[in-house]
Amino acid sequence: MLVLSRKQNERIRVGDSVVVTVVRVSGDKVRIGIEAPANVRVLREELDDELLGDVELDVHAELPIPQLLRCVG
Repeated sequence: MLVLSRKQNERIRVGDSVVVTVVRVSGDKVRIGIEAPANVRVLREELDDELLGDVELDVHAELPIPQLLRCVG
């Protein structure tokens, strides 16, 4: 994991198309803005857990890639 320190209004680029901006720092909270293309899903971790539930994958199982891609889009 890469850990960075940023001040208010400073940005972090992820790849070619995602930009994370520190919008405001107030006490123990940081407000961030995320700019990403429409095809990139951005969720808070707890929402992802609620939507997908606990999933355990068998490393030898075949994944239904076309079905998974429909869920993401």
